[in-house]
Amino acid sequence: MSVRPRPDADAPDVLARFRSELDLVDLNARQVARRIATPAVTLDDLRSFGREGLLQAARSFDGSRGVPFRRWANVRIRGAMIDGVRQWGHLPRRVYHELRAIAAADDVQGAFEEEHAATPATTPEAADRRLTSYLAGIATAIAVGSMVAHEDIADGRDPSPEELAAKAELVAQVKAIVLGLPDAERTLIERHYFGDETLDQAAASLGLSKSWGSRLHARAIERIARELRGKG
Repeated sequence: MSVRPRPDADAPDVLARFRSELDLVDLNARQVARRIATPAVTLDDLRSFGREGLLQAARSFDGSRGVPFRRWANVRIRGAMIDGVRQWGHLPRRVYHELRAIAAADDVQGAFEEEHAATPATTPEAADRRLTSYLAGIATAIAVGSMVAHEDIADGRDPSPEELAAKAELVAQVKAIVLGLPDAERTLIERHYFGDETLDQAAASLGLSKSWGSRLHARAIERIARELRGKG
């Protein structure tokens, strides 16, 4: 698939934005390739998906939202790669779990930025607490999103007893915490992470829009992160 902007249809500012951030396509392609680690998906495949995401980001960008275009484009490039690979069949389950982990982290980032863009922290201490919560949420989203069966270890080796024990402990802790979440958050997390529904599907099952589903997901991940820190 070859994705190119259309000079006859796209405005000059769209073309300029597209061309200015092409480096993000290669950067994200390499990052995603390292995470999913499968020869079935090549760098060129990912770059093609990423260029489509960049073009859509250039077309949909609204500077009045206060988000720099590079940040806006970065998440949408990665999202296009994730969506593109998800459409492929017969990939190892581990790949889909890794894609889910990347998407979960992006979702937490997007919800955090949307929630706090208009309310900057008033003190250094408040900013530090907010950053700590944000980073913990990102790490938790990645950890929970990439919980996979032991037979899907990325390098194909058998996991050690220590790895199996650590994973089992994490899964047990997360499931126990999830049971204590408010009903809507618990249902969303269970459907998305343990029922293998996409976040959009899980949100729709609760009658929520994509935006509200993302906020609820971020809130739940923040609660899980806080509880896990308390157990550390």
